[in-house]
Amino acid sequence: MSSVDSQRRVLSGMRPTGRLHLGHYHGVLKNWVKLQHEYECFFFAADWHALTTHYEDPQSIEQNVWDMLIDWLAAGVSGTSSTMFIQSQVPEHAELHLLMSMVTPVSWLERVPTYKDQQEKLKDRDLATYGFLGYPLLQSADILIYRAGQVPVGADQVAHVEITREVARRFNHLYGKEPGFEDKAEAAIKKMGKKAAKLYSSLRKAYQEQGDADALETARALLKEQQNITLGDQERLFGYLEGGGKVILPEPQALLTPDSKMPGLDGQKMSKSYGNTITLRDTTDEVSEKVRRMPTDPARVRRTDPGNPDKCPVYQLHQVYTDKPIHDWVQEGCRSAGIGCIDCKKPIIDAISAELAPMQQRAAEYEANPDAVRVILNEGTERAREAARDTLIEVRQAMGLQYRQ
Repeated sequence: MSSVDSQRRVLSGMRPTGRLHLGHYHGVLKNWVKLQHEYECFFFAADWHALTTHYEDPQSIEQNVWDMLIDWLAAGVSGTSSTMFIQSQVPEHAELHLLMSMVTPVSWLERVPTYKDQQEKLKDRDLATYGFLGYPLLQSADILIYRAGQVPVGADQVAHVEITREVARRFNHLYGKEPGFEDKAEAAIKKMGKKAAKLYSSLRKAYQEQGDADALETARALLKEQQNITLGDQERLFGYLEGGGKVILPEPQALLTPDSKMPGLDGQKMSKSYGNTITLRDTTDEVSEKVRRMPTDPARVRRTDPGNPDKCPVYQLHQVYTDKPIHDWVQEGCRSAGIGCIDCKKPIIDAISAELAPMQQRAAEYEANPDAVRVILNEGTERAREAARDTLIEVRQAMGLQYRQ
């Protein structure tokens, strides 16, 4: 039994779509850079997930993965502070996905909101495939293979974490009841010592009879402090606490991330599909050209026409990149026609260029030294596979598949 504190472990991935843009940076990467110093983080390039919708056009996946990983590193995601790897290089994901597919009802997959939503949005693609139906379960395998307790997601992805919780719960219910489970659990309680054993039993009773959530959390904390019991006994007592069996696959929690406030060049959400992005590797001239072409308040036909910043996509960028004195300057100058739209855009161009400059310098260094990126990935893959193998040993044992050699 490996020593894994699930609540300290974070798992997150990203489909490889090539070079990243400011929406990715403000919506995901800045958060990852912060999390890697607070949790044990696993970050992966989800190349198998890319195949679920783009299986007919796989030629671009490898380059997209490479470009994306360089942008991660350039943004500050670290190969020493986190574990970075490519999904398909850790085949244990696929084995756990297969084993969980044996016990997951098809109806659970069909009701995932993005299943029908994606079919509607991608009508030009044939998504009537086994892989597309099963991609939420592959996502569950991605999380559960590392026994990650925290999954950073936006509000629109919470349903994927919820199905993962259901799959873990069903798996533990089916396979967590080892022979003599209750006897082993009671024996483990006695090993805790009289005082701790009595407290555990009273907390267990409070939770099971009265649904006392505080008692559940207190009991979990008590178990983590115990030095007199094995890790296997600890996992048994976690399951016994909740009235189930041994917890083989812990249920993850959604770690809600703030919605990205990064608008695109047209005021919509920044997205490649809308063609409204500034990429992390756009030069200062490219940034300037893109921002200068941005639409503004339609009421400002001429330089002398007053405008309303609240109706202007450029002012949305000011909300992200400039401070209150500049906001006040924009509000006053735009409404009185005291400043022109080009004047208004200049602080945005300067701020974006200043933000991107250090990232672009790091990206250029990694592009010039691809072996350094490969070393980071190789080391990350080894760490990921080691953690994944530990989980699979327990899963195979629980399912009667860990054959003696």
